[in-house]
Amino acid sequence: MKEHFLLFDYCNMLLCSIKPSLMFCLNDLHGTRLARVLTTVDLVSLGVGSCVGTGMYVVAGLVAKEMAGPGVILSFIIAAVASILSGVCYAEFGVRVPKTTGSAYTYSYVTVGEFVAFFIGWNLILEYLIGTAAGASALSSMFDSLANHTISQESYPDLLALLIAMLVTVIVGLGVKNSVSFNNVLNVVNLVVWVFMVLAGLFFLSGANWEDGRFLPYGWSGVMQGAATCFYAFIGFDIIATTGEEAKSPDTSIPYAITVSLVTCLTAYVSVSVILTLLVPFNLIDGDAPLMEMFADHGFLAGKYIVAVGAVAGLTVSLLGSLFPMPRVIYAMAGDGLLFRFLSFVSPHTETPVVACAVSGSLAALLALLVSLRDLIEMMSIGTLLAYTLVSVCVLLLRYQPDKDGFTSFLTEEEEEERKRKEEMMAANNGTEVDDSNSLLKRILGSHYYTIRMRLGLPNLGDRPTPATGRTVTSCVLLFFILTFFLWTLVIYGFDQVSGGARWAILPFIMTVIVLMVTLVIIILRQPENPKKLPYMAPCVPFVPTAAMLVNIYLMLKLSSITWVRFVVWCALGVLIYFSYGMWNSSLELSAREEAAHASSYQRYDTEVDDSFNVDEDLPPQEDEEDGQYQGWAAEERGYQKHYQQHYDEQRPSNSHNYRSKGRTNKGFEELVNEEYSPE
Repeated sequence: MKEHFLLFDYCNMLLCSIKPSLMFCLNDLHGTRLARVLTTVDLVSLGVGSCVGTGMYVVAGLVAKEMAGPGVILSFIIAAVASILSGVCYAEFGVRVPKTTGSAYTYSYVTVGEFVAFFIGWNLILEYLIGTAAGASALSSMFDSLANHTISQESYPDLLALLIAMLVTVIVGLGVKNSVSFNNVLNVVNLVVWVFMVLAGLFFLSGANWEDGRFLPYGWSGVMQGAATCFYAFIGFDIIATTGEEAKSPDTSIPYAITVSLVTCLTAYVSVSVILTLLVPFNLIDGDAPLMEMFADHGFLAGKYIVAVGAVAGLTVSLLGSLFPMPRVIYAMAGDGLLFRFLSFVSPHTETPVVACAVSGSLAALLALLVSLRDLIEMMSIGTLLAYTLVSVCVLLLRYQPDKDGFTSFLTEEEEEERKRKEEMMAANNGTEVDDSNSLLKRILGSHYYTIRMRLGLPNLGDRPTPATGRTVTSCVLLFFILTFFLWTLVIYGFDQVSGGARWAILPFIMTVIVLMVTLVIIILRQPENPKKLPYMAPCVPFVPTAAMLVNIYLMLKLSSITWVRFVVWCALGVLIYFSYGMWNSSLELSAREEAAHASSYQRYDTEVDDSFNVDEDLPPQEDEEDGQYQGWAAEERGYQKHYQQHYDEQRPSNSHNYRSKGRTNKGFEELVNEEYSPE
């Protein structure tokens, strides 16, 4: 019997000692860590720069001429509302998961599982790939306009766009601090020219351009279609969240930078759209360089060349803003094994993912060489809208899950202590009230707030979520997501396309879907929220996330059919890569294989133990980890959250240069034992 105890203790000690080493090999994927050098000002500059470039110098004129006319002003406002709704959800995620890279991909990996995360990451790559190519193509068109279109007459494909994309790739690959400093300088130039355009344009305004039905020449349908395209111009806050691992103080910098970026960009777009459509009739706007040519049309050539300087600066910054996050998403996906692992290599000299930079920049340059700017812009928004929609879904899920569900707890001990300290400080400042996440609603509704809570059967402030309530919320959110697609399909392709009796026949179906969606929101409201407090939390949950889902999905369905065809082709390519490579080489799969090897090896040590002896007889009962805890959408991927926590615990920046492992081990259990416990 004593020998059995010794054998059992030795096996436990051996497994506990070896498993961290195995997890170190499993999780040290990226080599050198990314440098944490970005300040709040740097994040704001990146966000504003990536927006106020192609969006201002190209998209405003394109949408005004072909989709909305002067109604482009309303298109930008609607797109901004959609961006703000998604932005506050992004900001909360950036605070929950501050020390990560990959943005929506990483957030989704933590909350909804591997396949959905791959799907989101794949679409983010599409977004940035097309954005980079569009920026290079826009710069090429601007130079062509300055040269009186002699470049486009002499060369095709667009070799100049290819060279521009490759040059910016080199700049990004040199290091984050170098590229951000360059970005900040160009941003100042761009903003100065923006102020000049607004002030100089005041001398050439003509109110006749908005009269006699010219403000909405394509109707509200054109405004909404323009809003779907204008959403392309508001992707700047995504780069802020993507660079969270490189920010010095992500828990405060990310929310602030997102808010400032969105407000600044909306102001810039609306002011420029007003000036453009009042200076030039919408049907006469130049499609390639609208802001430059609007002054040339009035004989103000000096203004044209001043705008050209701003266009060079703004489009270069926008190009940097699109190329900068793309290799970081690829880096994160490759580090998790969903893309080829060599893409996760980080240069010890520049501390950037140089291989991912080179590959992504080359692909963007190829697109800029072969595809026209207009086709690139039309395909830009759909992947972004889908990714932002799923981020809203994730933040809604997180708010209603119990504490120890694995969704919100994967920080190191030091970070967990810091989080608890901040929670205590916020609780002391807020008084005795347990939950203040709906404080905005309280201010709006006043004394009616508690009356409405009581009549709707909302939970008490002291209630806590349970696995059952978490599953209820997940089911409701999934059903709401599906019904939203169904609702807007009925409205866009049914109600808006028919007239007379057919329209009234569709109306009952639309009303039924709306009633079901309202019911689902009420059911979610009646579930208790997680009381954890963060430095920043999205307001008015579940209303803000559900509103973001509604607006984003509507804008997705307003995009052209050819855009959906291209999107489906891209997604099919991604699914092929996932099922042929990613699924078999992912961190989750390799971790599961290692755990299976541990289990089978452990059984061999225990084969001679007397069956009548039960080691657990004198031990206190332990709760099954799976019973009583909500497992989320990826319940089949057991042990997944523990793996992801160790993935970040092992890879701390302070020891970033000491890592040596470049991949996963495929050695057997005995070989690892011999290596770990060799005589040396």
